[in-house]
Amino acid sequence: AMRNSPQWSVTFHAALLVGAIATPLNSWWAAEELVAGLNDCGARVLFVDPERAELLAPHRGRITDVAHMITAGGVGDLSLEVLIGVTEDWAGLAFEGLADVSIRADDDAAIFYTSGTSGRARGVGMTHRNIISAIWNTAACKARSLMRAGIVPPQPSPDDPQPVSLVSTPFFHATATVTGLIPAHLTGARLVLQRKFDAGEALELIRREGVTQLGGVPTIVQRLIAHPDCRPDDLAKVDFVGYGGAPSGPDLVEDIARTFPRAMPANGWGMTETCATTTLNVGADYMARPGSAGAAAPPVRLRIVDDAGEPVADGLVGELEAFGPNNARGYWNAPKETAQTFREGWVRSGDLAVRDAEGFITLVDRKKDMIIRGGENVFSIEVETALTSHVDVLEAGVVGLPHPTLGESVAAVVQLRPGVVPDLALEEALRFHLAARIAAFKLPARITFTSAPLPRNANGKMLKSELKAMFEESDNDHAETGQTAQFRRA
Repeated sequence: AMRNSPQWSVTFHAALLVGAIATPLNSWWAAEELVAGLNDCGARVLFVDPERAELLAPHRGRITDVAHMITAGGVGDLSLEVLIGVTEDWAGLAFEGLADVSIRADDDAAIFYTSGTSGRARGVGMTHRNIISAIWNTAACKARSLMRAGIVPPQPSPDDPQPVSLVSTPFFHATATVTGLIPAHLTGARLVLQRKFDAGEALELIRREGVTQLGGVPTIVQRLIAHPDCRPDDLAKVDFVGYGGAPSGPDLVEDIARTFPRAMPANGWGMTETCATTTLNVGADYMARPGSAGAAAPPVRLRIVDDAGEPVADGLVGELEAFGPNNARGYWNAPKETAQTFREGWVRSGDLAVRDAEGFITLVDRKKDMIIRGGENVFSIEVETALTSHVDVLEAGVVGLPHPTLGESVAAVVQLRPGVVPDLALEEALRFHLAARIAAFKLPARITFTSAPLPRNANGKMLKSELKAMFEESDNDHAETGQTAQFRRA
């Protein structure tokens, strides 16, 4: 239970090497959530940073199975620094060999907890095979994209400059660890860690450290590009910009091409339940299909199914399901939830998507986020994409609000680019912009503007429940004052 640090990587890999199950807990969690996670997974050894040590200290008696709590940071009865020294001394540690344990491919390797946008976070049990398969999914998709463009994938050479990867997303989610941390060790990349993402700090790190690879989730790339200090000359060494974990608008790939002089853009789809990468849209394929999350990795099969679980034809919307060696074993200590999501090797995603004739998928919404307005389906991602195509909009979130006759009405929270002042003229211009791009029944009945980033969890997924709460608070404020208004600003 730690924020990103070199100690995080050491403890994670140490657990794997001795045949233990590495279980990253969300360092954003409150004390009650951490206690619940520790008791759910039955952890015996707990590594914490000083903040988590202080947070958990009053609750040690309620943590049932932890026998040893080791602090990374030099505080407490037992610290990692006492055991192996400070980071600057690690290079001098003697190699004492590997533990004499037998680890098989299908042994449990890790438990990663889902991001928990609705309900309780669930532990996803991953095997060594699952994680290794997911790593090679990314590499295979990159190679396939180059081959489709008639380019022979380059072979690594000892003379190649060392890759430098900026990691701004937390290791306690599969995206950062399975697609960032472990591949970096595989390729010999140097990791530059941000404790928490800040666009200005990230740009300084990119310049100072010579970063060649970055990404995580789309909002990170969007905020880098929108930052007033962002200059293409400072990004000249970046050759790969990849992201997933949340939908991205088709305009983002053009923004990357305009801002990063030589970067290959990539957008993928995956879940904790699929150990992250399952599809990837890279390079020329991404430029040709900027709204797509790519095609399945070579060992993966995808299907789009209707509510009865029957496959639908290409071009029709349905729920996306995935089958492959990267699919996790199931949910930890949750057989009922496992049976609902994992069926005969297939993972039900809860994502609505459409597939084209070449197998490229485009996400249209989370199944639970789809808005039904007067009997018509409104996909929130479609409305969000139309909103973010406006020059003054940085990001947008769309939700359904209860309506007495229509069932639901469409509402949007819009974050404006720095320096843009919201007023009624801007709202009118934005509605005119939308009317040319989406049908009238999809137009937001209410739009709220904000200058602050939209609420997201640690994995970059937008928290739609908090967006809905913004409108409820606005309604309560106006009810108390007796005022009504079409234009509201958060």
